[in-house]
Order: sequence, then structure tokens, then C-alpha cells
Amino acid sequence: MDKIVKSDEEWRAQLSAEAFKITRKHGTERAGTHDDFPKEPGTFRCVCCDAPLFDQAHKFESGTGWPSFFQPLDTELVGESVDNSWFMRRTEVHCNRCDAHLGHVFPDGPQPTGLRYCINGVAMTFEAED
Repeated sequence: MDKIVKSDEEWRAQLSAEAFKITRKHGTERAGTHDDFPKEPGTFRCVCCDAPLFDQAHKFESGTGWPSFFQPLDTELVGESVDNSWFMRRTEVHCNRCDAHLGHVFPDGPQPTGLRYCINGVAMTFEAED
């Protein structure tokens, strides 16, 4: 996998202000701001580098207000790191191709994985299946 590296100025030119804040500066969007995602089959991709991250078939309604998935499409494309911000320890998830902050993963999701990838909607685009 080729790593994508850009300056803050290059990312700012490519992304909306909110997408830059979330993906490049590790922000979090308000809950419930992306409840309009399509329901048809397709792939959720990184807004920064277009890497395929999550499949619609792995999306579920978590009740949290953020898009949630029980597994990534490709575990090599979605990386994890420790996040000790906000006086708590969480597991951050990011795009391994461009290091975009995506959200966090928690151990309270449905089977078969028991995981809940809680992802900022602005960090993704959607590509419907043909």
C-alpha cells in the first residue's frame, strides 16, 4: 500500500473545513449529523484518499448518532492507536493509507465481532454498488 502524505495546506485545499478538522486534527463531529447515509449496497471510502474502509453490509444502528460498523472492509486499511484524550483511554481508528482520523472502536458491538466502529460520517464518502 502506498502511503499518502500531504501538508496541512494541501489537505485544507482538498477537504471541507469540517472534514479537515475531523480527519487531520482528530476532531469529532456532533452526533446525529450523518443519519442520511444511503441504505443501498456499497462501500464507505476515506474522504481524504478514497481507500475502501467499510461495507454497507457491516453497518448497523447503534443508537449513538454516529455511523457504526461491526468490522472494517479490510483490516490492513483501518489501523488502531491508543487515544488518552478527554481523561479516558479509547482505541482510535484511522486510515492506514493517509492517517486520517476516522473515529473510535469499542467492544460493545454486535456479533460476529462484538466490535462497534463508531465513525465520523464526514470522514467518509459512499460509493454505491453497480
